[in-house]
Amino acid sequence: MQEPTAVLLAHADGSPVLTKFTPGSLGANDPFDRHIAYLGPDDIAAGVVQASGQFNVDDYPYSETIVVHAGRVILQSQDHRLQLNPGDSAVIARGTSLQIEAQPDSLWAFCADTQLVEERHPGLTVLPPLTLLSPSAAPGPEILLSPAPQCRSHNLFVEEATNLRIGVWDSTPYTRGARPHLLHELMHLIEGSVTLQLADGIDLTVNTGDTVFVPRGAPCAWQSSAYVRKFYVVK
Repeated sequence: MQEPTAVLLAHADGSPVLTKFTPGSLGANDPFDRHIAYLGPDDIAAGVVQASGQFNVDDYPYSETIVVHAGRVILQSQDHRLQLNPGDSAVIARGTSLQIEAQPDSLWAFCADTQLVEERHPGLTVLPPLTLLSPSAAPGPEILLSPAPQCRSHNLFVEEATNLRIGVWDSTPYTRGARPHLLHELMHLIEGSVTLQLADGIDLTVNTGDTVFVPRGAPCAWQSSAYVRKFYVVK
């Protein structure tokens, strides 16, 4: 079995990445033809969608975060209309009745929780990049290779039934050694740059505006030399 590894999903400007994607869908009710970078047996999928046109879904099948990298995407639910431009991000909750309008050649990264659950809290949640944050735990001293950073975070979307947490996190610079990643995590860098060292010793640099997915259990070290702020999706 191949060891899990971090994968770069999209650059800030939507330019091609070296990640190997598999064309497909996440199920019979999936409205999109996707390019999938991760699809495990644990109900989490990540990749990109490149689409144009209008899509209508009466009962959205997943709780899914999207981060737009090119074009413009309009999400219209019963209660909200969100216009997402490059760099914008939002969460579509499972069960939402939704109309999606994608400008020609729109591209977005996604992370979807595909678990089958009966609980539904339909709706759209925008992720404001400058949301107010509260102090949160720093990495443990046993793996830190630098002074402890100051970290803050705020959950903007929580789905208790699946233990899904989505929000914004920031941190002062720090370096930590490699360890298996504790959770599945999508990261979209709002500000700053970070180098992730993978199991094979290759450095993966994630810059402002890039989106990366790190599967649970993937060996990963962290090095940042400046302030970092990111959207996160963790489970």
